[in-house]
Amino acid sequence: MSLIKHLWLTVLSILLLTLGGSLAVGLTVLRDYTEQEIRVKNSDNVNALALSMSQLSQDPVSLELLMAAQFDTGHYQLIELRNPEGELIARRKADGTIDGVPSWFIELVRFEVPPSRAVIQSGWQQYGSLTLQSHHSFAYHSLWHGAIRLIAWFGLAAVIGLVLAGWIVHTIRRPLAAVTSQASDIGARRFTSRPEPRTRELRQVVQAMNQLSASVRQMLSDESNKLDRLRRRVQQDEVTGALNRDAFLTQLTTHLESDDERASGCLVLVRLARLTEINQALGRTGTDSLLRALCESLRRLGDTHGGGIVGRLNGSDFALLIPGGEAPEALTSALLGELKALRHGDASAGPGLPSALCHYAPGDPVGELLAGLDGALAAAETQGDLGLQWVEAQRRDLLYTTHAEWRHALLQALSRGARLASFPVLDHNGALIHHESPSRLYLEGEWRAAGTFMPWMSRLELTSQLDLAVTRTAIATIATERRPMAVNLSPASIHDAHFLLELSALLRAHPDEAGRLWLELPESLALRDLESFRSLCRELQPLGCRIGLEHVGSEFTRLGDLQDSGLAYLKIDRSLIRGIDTNPQQQAIVRGMATLCHSLGILAIAEGVGNDLEWETVIDIGLDGVTGPGVRQPDLQMA
Repeated sequence: MSLIKHLWLTVLSILLLTLGGSLAVGLTVLRDYTEQEIRVKNSDNVNALALSMSQLSQDPVSLELLMAAQFDTGHYQLIELRNPEGELIARRKADGTIDGVPSWFIELVRFEVPPSRAVIQSGWQQYGSLTLQSHHSFAYHSLWHGAIRLIAWFGLAAVIGLVLAGWIVHTIRRPLAAVTSQASDIGARRFTSRPEPRTRELRQVVQAMNQLSASVRQMLSDESNKLDRLRRRVQQDEVTGALNRDAFLTQLTTHLESDDERASGCLVLVRLARLTEINQALGRTGTDSLLRALCESLRRLGDTHGGGIVGRLNGSDFALLIPGGEAPEALTSALLGELKALRHGDASAGPGLPSALCHYAPGDPVGELLAGLDGALAAAETQGDLGLQWVEAQRRDLLYTTHAEWRHALLQALSRGARLASFPVLDHNGALIHHESPSRLYLEGEWRAAGTFMPWMSRLELTSQLDLAVTRTAIATIATERRPMAVNLSPASIHDAHFLLELSALLRAHPDEAGRLWLELPESLALRDLESFRSLCRELQPLGCRIGLEHVGSEFTRLGDLQDSGLAYLKIDRSLIRGIDTNPQQQAIVRGMATLCHSLGILAIAEGVGNDLEWETVIDIGLDGVTGPGVRQPDLQMA
């Protein structure tokens, strides 16, 4: 039984005991007093009547008339006159019925008052004996109405008391509910904090739990920072903070091999010309500042165009990877603007900043892309300090040439419906966790992967329609095949209120299938818009689906910001998994990430596992699951 029920039962018990005690004491005292008063009245009346009869002539008629007159003037049950031998001379007796008072109440408070007697004298001799008994109906009525008034007043007091008790219980319930919620969150490894209530005992509990949550968050922050420092030493250039050559090429390869919107976009190469002369003119400190400024300009350009990745390929060459970039004019203008601002901000050195750009598409060889950019960069250097050159190549992924053609084709494909691919995600025993299900659309006679059409979906603001179509297909597949499936949600969709309403309605209509549905969002989306992500979690988690992040890597240090959102799982980016079996530093990073995930009750899954050695390594260092080209389809067993 809950504490609140205990409180209410206690309050009601006290009220009932008070009412019962008050009635018992009040009725007993009033009954005893009334009995005494009736006894006195009987005695006084019988003596007065007997005295009057003694002074009259002992004519039976006169005596009977006097008795009748007395009987009619008061509430009497019985007046009786008998001679000394006990024979009846005259009697007046009233009906014993008592109206307006329940019989059970009469039996409960019945008066025990014996009749009063007096002697009638005739001179010096006894004429007879007189017996008188008052009628008790008025006393019963008085007691009954007194009890009713007492109950009414007590009822009013009880209502007021219950209202006050309800207010007090409500003031207790709110902080108690907050304490219960916080305890549930901590039990689920979501270390939240709550305002301290005014109730001293609850305040002490909340203070202790808040201190626990703060300690855990601090521990998460410290461990995340340690991991981030290790990752930076392994993957980033010390001077600029950009990815080093190996890490950037791994990212580029990962994008080209991915099966989502990252698989196509733009690649930018910028060279800081005459680096040796600049170093001599500015010195090491000045040159390093210039390199950092160039890196920051490219990073700002990438953020403007949807989240780019900056890498330093060698001493003077910087690369920018922009997934989904499909607007060459806007990108060219923005790049020149950043480079001009950087050049004008350092007039003393006047650095040359030639650049080259190209599109990349799924399956493009990394070597060919970089070779093409090198050639275009050489041509750009001949055009001046701000020369810019696009790589002229046949776009294999360019199905349509105009916005209108893309819109018509995509809408037609959506009306036909989406198809889902299937890639298994296995646990450490090889049992199925779920199937990754990237979307496919029918375009130009083929089912195309997401990397082909997602940039255009985003540009034409059709991602919400695609996500709903994909979710409907996933639910239909789950209903038929009864296997868990994971689908991707686009960044734009979670900002669409209409989409969230439709998605919620769809999941509520299929509760069984929702319990087998896993929803994935990119790491960058969740961390850049925490409130929208938390709102999505609050809306969808009660419906049974599980929400996770994919491509987790560079911003893992901010996991603590999400520890109270109820994440079910994380998928660690393949750039941290590729070659992990031969890289102890990578193993240390991923092991630390897995430990932090487990401390929060979150599954840690490795993306892009390419072979059995990588599979065995990530399982040995503590990850919960694997997926990728090296993961084989399991049997029909499920986790």
